[in-house]
Amino acid sequence: MNLDFTLTAYKKLLKSFQNEGYLFHTFAEWREEKPVGKFVIFRHDIDKKPKNALTIARIEAEAGVKATYFFKTSSQVFDIDIIKKIASLGHEIGYHYQDFVQANGNNKDAIALFQKNLSKIRSVVLVNTIAMDGCPWSRYDNRDLWKTHNYRDYDIIGEPYFDFLNLEDVLYFTDTGRCWDGDKYNIRDKRINASTLNQPKFHTTAEFIEWIKSSQNQLPIMITTHPQRWTNKPIEWFNEYWMQQLKNCVKRFLNKRKQ
Repeated sequence: MNLDFTLTAYKKLLKSFQNEGYLFHTFAEWREEKPVGKFVIFRHDIDKKPKNALTIARIEAEAGVKATYFFKTSSQVFDIDIIKKIASLGHEIGYHYQDFVQANGNNKDAIALFQKNLSKIRSVVLVNTIAMDGCPWSRYDNRDLWKTHNYRDYDIIGEPYFDFLNLEDVLYFTDTGRCWDGDKYNIRDKRINASTLNQPKFHTTAEFIEWIKSSQNQLPIMITTHPQRWTNKPIEWFNEYWMQQLKNCVKRFLNKRKQ
């Protein structure tokens, strides 16, 4: 049996893109340089287990791949040593913000918290991009902070949901739900104001790889992963698998209530 969401599967995913001639860019590079041709932006949201993020970062570096790592500043994630090591491998570090949720929707408190946390992570590495945390259990959406503020006022050059996922001529894939077609489990990690009619659908990483091999795609791609999901350790793998099954049941229920 070929288990999915292993480091072995992740290495094969990277290799498949390389074999098909894709280039790899960080999110900041895309914002600043506007590259053309076949390329993919690997984005990693670090919600927990920063050591797993470092493992993924080393795998990518060994393969000659640069990616973007969005870190929260919570105590269980904000590991200064790991953040510095990932940056030293040539990867980009960004801020994975959840300030609007933490401030219970209070704009004044949220922007003050945003500035505080942004300064915290900038005290460790250069940060000029941000990405919201979906916070599926909250009734607040972290992106709503920017209805009354502008992140560019804080020397931020990009936020994926506003500066990539709103475009028509791009593709987006996320492992939300611990699969690649988890729309029914996905509360907020979605493209906004853009058509998804041409978005390919597949469930497993093996199917993803087959699409890469067979597709004639020329569109830019962004891929979001959560490194805590990717492991070769059996106990950790099964724990993550069963925990995600439980979360998916709750998320599916929440999505149905919103319909």
